[in-house]
Amino acid sequence: MGKVNYYTAEGLQKLKDELNQLRDVERPKASQAIAEARDKGDLSENAEYDAAKEAQGMLEMRISQMEELASNARIIDESQLDTSKVLVHSTVKIKNQINGMEMTYKLVAQNEADIKTGKISVDSPIGKGLLGKQVGDVAEIQVPKGVMKFDIIEITRD
Repeated sequence: MGKVNYYTAEGLQKLKDELNQLRDVERPKASQAIAEARDKGDLSENAEYDAAKEAQGMLEMRISQMEELASNARIIDESQLDTSKVLVHSTVKIKNQINGMEMTYKLVAQNEADIKTGKISVDSPIGKGLLGKQVGDVAEIQVPKGVMKFDIIEITRD
């Protein structure tokens, strides 16, 4: 059994939509491509057939991975989460001790991470370093250049 992944309702719906797209649209396209390549003659020297079969294999692997993610998915009721410490689905305002820059991140499951929208994975170095911290704590996070220190300013739930 795979590990449990925690999602927002929106994140789980996005996963299911992508899975349905792969199953209902991409899978029939892959089968059609194989059929068309097969109709072109000798399979032993048919590169188009080999490429179509390989693409189908990759698609089936992706579908299988996504089905496993969906089967192990749990939706988090954010209203029930403790706001005294940083947890999955916490929105955390931090301040870099070196340059004074403030940043706000929401900690999410790895598949929902999107740095452009301020969502970082709980499995990322910063995410791991913030988990369990409380307002006023200092998070020391190991990065390639050394250790960065962040003050925890605020923890909220959206």
